[in-house]
This record gives sequence, C-alpha cells and structure tokens, in this order.
Amino acid sequence: MSPDNISHLGGPGYDELVPSRYALRVGEIDVLVVSDGVLPLPTAMLAHNADPTVREAWLDNMFLPRDAFDWALNVVVVRSGGRTILIDAGLGFDPDLHLPRAGQLAKRLAAAGIDLASVTDVVLTHMHMDHIGGLIVDGVKDRLRPDLRIHVAAAEVKFWESPDFSHTAMPPGFPDALRSTAKRFMKEYRNQVRTFDEEHEVAPGVVVRRTGGHTPGHSVVRLASGGDGLTFAGDAVFAVGFDQPDWHNGFEHDPEEAARVRVRLLRDLAETGEMLVATHLPFPSVGRVAVDGDAFRWVPVFWDY
Repeated sequence: MSPDNISHLGGPGYDELVPSRYALRVGEIDVLVVSDGVLPLPTAMLAHNADPTVREAWLDNMFLPRDAFDWALNVVVVRSGGRTILIDAGLGFDPDLHLPRAGQLAKRLAAAGIDLASVTDVVLTHMHMDHIGGLIVDGVKDRLRPDLRIHVAAAEVKFWESPDFSHTAMPPGFPDALRSTAKRFMKEYRNQVRTFDEEHEVAPGVVVRRTGGHTPGHSVVRLASGGDGLTFAGDAVFAVGFDQPDWHNGFEHDPEEAARVRVRLLRDLAETGEMLVATHLPFPSVGRVAVDGDAFRWVPVFWDY
C-alpha cells in the first residue's frame, strides 16, 4: 500500500469524478485517507452554545449555507510494522436516518485495492455510529480476519453500556440510532475488542491515546516515524473549531471538556508543526495548525501528486 501504487489503483472506468482517497507517508508509515462520504446535518450542530447570528456570520464568511451543509466523513488506513490498521470505519448503512451519501467505505477500500481480509487491526476513536457503522454492514464481518483486533478505550465501552445524552444537542432520532448501533457493534465484535486505559501502541509508531471530551473514551491516534508526525483527531476538531474553539458541537457528550481537549490539541500541533487529519474536516483533511491571536488557523497541505 505505497503511495506510488495507490495512485494507479481503481482502474479504468472508475466512475467517481471527485477524488475519495489521498495517500501520503509519515516517515516509514504508509497512510491513506479515505472518504466515507458526507453527512448532511443542521448547521446548529456546529455551535449550539453560540448566538445564532454570530454562527450565521461565520457560515457566511465561509460561503456555507446557514441551515444545513455536508460534513465530510474521513477514515484512515495505516500500514506499519507489517500490520494494516483501519482507523474508524465510517457510517455503514442506517435507512432510518436517510444519509445515502455516506457509508461508502467498503466500496472505496475495494477501489483502492485494499481487501478487508488484509486488515489486522481496527482503532476506534469512539463509538458513535459514523465511526463504527461500517463494521456492522451485512457481509463485512465475514470478510474480516477472525483474529482481527479492535482497539478502543475501556472508558468508551463502559460509557455505551448506559450512555448519557443530557449535554448533547442532536437532531431527533440520533440518540436512539447511536445507542442501538453501539449495542449491536458490541454484540457482534465483543470477542475482538481489546481495551486500553490511557494509551496503547498498536504498531510501531502508531499510538492511540484517550482524550475524553467528545465522549468519555474519545481517543486520538498519533503516527510518528523518521522525525515526521501526524495526528488523526477523530471528532476532537471540527471545521469551525479553529476560529471558534469554544463553540460546542451538538454531538459532544461533555462539551466543556471537549473544548478544553480541542484547545490543548491545537496548541500542541501548532507548536510541533505536525500534520492533522480529522473525521469531519473537508477531505482529504490533511493540514497543519497555526496560532491566530486567541484562536487558530487551518493550513491545508499542498496536494502531493
């Protein structure tokens, strides 16, 4: 799965005009960012604690619609030390939520020449359905290795035994869908789940670390090799989080702690200059962070062809 090979995979006749995968290297670690599609969601989810007029002004400045827009949904495939690691698994398919443009992961992995049977490990940043749903699509488990290891924070598994939605501000139907998806995931994959408390090295240079905030067991994954570094931040950072890091996302179970996590992470990345990828930043979501007064600035990388 080297970047040289990825760019030629998919073959003639592949019918997507918009790119859905982007390859790069972090030292000796191969990385592939894959789009699982987009989630059309109300813009209020970006900042339910903000004055609506201020939120609308930010959207206007970003040339985004005021009512709803498409959130990117990214996952990452990593190869290090002979292991192939899938970081998060996308939405899968939930007909009750009417999200037909997400849940593309299996198709797009196949287009990139990645067989599900080659995946040795899955790392879950957390257990919201747009991060685990791809694993419970019909037929997917049968294509995965029986010795697959799924790494997730112990606090996350415990939280979903009796989840608390009292501090969230989600659209109708989402809490029930999140709850049922997490329950089904644990029923199907309990024997493959490997929990960690605070930090775990999955493969050489691939370390998952619990941050909490977005959910109690929310985690980020840092890749480090040859002096290079990249952090996959899951849902710790959203597009609005650079300009307005204190705005509360509607899917955060502890929004105040999530804001603290976000600021610490962005400060660290601004200091080190290491790359950032996150689930809901515009594809391919690869960039760096700069300090901008009391906030931050997102600096996308120049695409490497």
